[in-house]
Amino acid sequence: MDDLRLHYRFLSWRRRIREIREVRAVRYQERAKHVLVDGDTLSYHGDSGEVGCYVAPRPLTRDNNYFEVSIVDSGVRGAIAVGLVPQHYSLEHPPGWLPGSVAYHADDGKLYSGRAKGRQFGTKCSSGDRIGCGIERVSFEVQTAQVFFTKNGKRVGCSAMPLSPEGLFPAVGLHSLGEEVRLHLRAALEDDSAMMVDSHEEEWGRLHDVRACGTLLEYVGKGKSIVDVGLAQARRPLSTRSHYFEVEIVDPGEKCYIALGLARKDYPKNRHPGWSRGSVAYHADDGKIFHGSGVGDPFGPRCYKGDTMGCGIMFPRDYSLDSEGDSDEPCDTALPARRAVRNVTYVSPEDEEEEEEEEEEDDEGGGTEQERGGTKVVVFFTRNGQIIGKKEARVPPGGYFPTVGMLSSGEKVKVDLHPLSG
Repeated sequence: MDDLRLHYRFLSWRRRIREIREVRAVRYQERAKHVLVDGDTLSYHGDSGEVGCYVAPRPLTRDNNYFEVSIVDSGVRGAIAVGLVPQHYSLEHPPGWLPGSVAYHADDGKLYSGRAKGRQFGTKCSSGDRIGCGIERVSFEVQTAQVFFTKNGKRVGCSAMPLSPEGLFPAVGLHSLGEEVRLHLRAALEDDSAMMVDSHEEEWGRLHDVRACGTLLEYVGKGKSIVDVGLAQARRPLSTRSHYFEVEIVDPGEKCYIALGLARKDYPKNRHPGWSRGSVAYHADDGKIFHGSGVGDPFGPRCYKGDTMGCGIMFPRDYSLDSEGDSDEPCDTALPARRAVRNVTYVSPEDEEEEEEEEEEDDEGGGTEQERGGTKVVVFFTRNGQIIGKKEARVPPGGYFPTVGMLSSGEKVKVDLHPLSG
């Protein structure tokens, strides 16, 4: 009797192992429609109106987080898409068109993320170009995929999306006669360390409701009211060695509520640059300048997609900062502790109470005007390389930090904190 039980148990185990193998075989099986697969070469094999789609057998992982597609022939239209899709993605649509997928399209340089309408992302690609796609390794720990794309080994940009338990699978879309690509599922990033250095993430001291991907900043806040400001502030203040920075509007979003300016280090995270004391900023949506007040003054033209806004300081000849030595540490004590001039007309009740307390301390402790006000400088702003105006301001304690504010869905800007460094 015992031998019979062992026999049935053994048969049950064999059946279970066979079922597991069958499930794995189905999961790790490449899928393709209207695409001819010949080793690592994929070519379009359908009528011009039919979408061709290929999905790799295995998802990207922490150890294998990047793949590339080399365009051998762009065909009639060059309608080639490279990206990531969920496991059971429909082969009736190109990657990026359905929820849970994202793709970079070669024919228009747009990024498609879960819908059939793309947004401008990079440049067009043609025969001889390589399109790469990967997931930042840290994403596998937080279950939110930071998907990045490259062109010819250079980073183009990134996009965030949920990371499902099944993972995200490399996918290629083809859609016109003659299109042919070569797939490299285990590609290596060229000079990965250099790409990390170029990400500039170490240059940001604070990011609130703003996501940084390389030099690209993307607003990720709610965008429902004025308290939903997204703020990005540089780690180091402007100085005589680095006195200017620029922002290019990649996507104006819904309202183009983008602000560029300077602010004190402890500036409120939910206030647009220029709205509160210790800040000055040029706003793209209305072309106004805001200087420590929620009410702006006419200043320059409005800015739109593709425009580059710049901000800098004209320092006096005798200006000096302790941080301008050889140290690479963030500047916490760039200037002696002194109080910045306030605009009391538009401050909030809390700021007004705080100001009254500080004025009482000034009256009791004395001090010179220089100690209370800080060094006077000239802040200037540019649009597409041309100076549009200047504003006198006093440097707050610790210095003036490059600051970018955003407030509406879809806003994206590309920042260059050192455009004059050669």
